[in-house]
Amino acid sequence: MEAFVILGIPGPWQIIILVLAIVFLFGGKKIPELMRGIGQGMKEFKKATKDDESNGDDGDDVDDGDEKKIENGEA
Repeated sequence: MEAFVILGIPGPWQIIILVLAIVFLFGGKKIPELMRGIGQGMKEFKKATKDDESNGDDGDDVDDGDEKKIENGEA
């Protein structure tokens, strides 16, 4: 039991108090909207990371067209 206190792991009463505080702060109607927004954000993040991996992006942010213009002195 002392290990939980030392590590700072919240017990069941602390978790209940946190949940009640969140419900009081945001209200019962806002919580599903918040969770939906978090879910959509996670989906977009996963999609962006998959798209980035599939594009084979090497980290070079300069377009090839701009680079050729700079080499030819057309910039």
